[in-house]
Amino acid sequence: RSGSSCFVSSGIADPAAEFTCFVFETEAVVMVNIPKTRNTYCRKCKKHTAHKVSQYKTGKASLSAQGKRRYDKKQAGFGGQTKPVFHKKAKTTKKIVLKFECSKCKAKRMKPIKRTKHFELGTDSKKGSKNEYGGKYR
Repeated sequence: RSGSSCFVSSGIADPAAEFTCFVFETEAVVMVNIPKTRNTYCRKCKKHTAHKVSQYKTGKASLSAQGKRRYDKKQAGFGGQTKPVFHKKAKTTKKIVLKFECSKCKAKRMKPIKRTKHFELGTDSKKGSKNEYGGKYR
């Protein structure tokens, strides 16, 4: 936590009120930096091999998926919005999902890591990063 908070220790109406302030220690912004290659276990090779690490991105939603077809059918015609639209967004970050690809057999697997506002893949400097996550939340 960063910042400070003050409160009046004696009465509020007293013009010579004594103020007591508490200042929290400022934490450094946590930057998660992950190397682009990692030596980890491959289930297909059944041994540790070098894996290429990348950030998982959601693919384009299919129009032919059953849920989308059902939703479109229900929305068709008169009657307005038929399903609830979620507005109470509480989270400011998403969990980062890493995609590991085995360099030998090309098998892929996903691994979620913690929530973070700043995420980089294999870079040394903090300035000018292209793989930074969370740009729209700052």
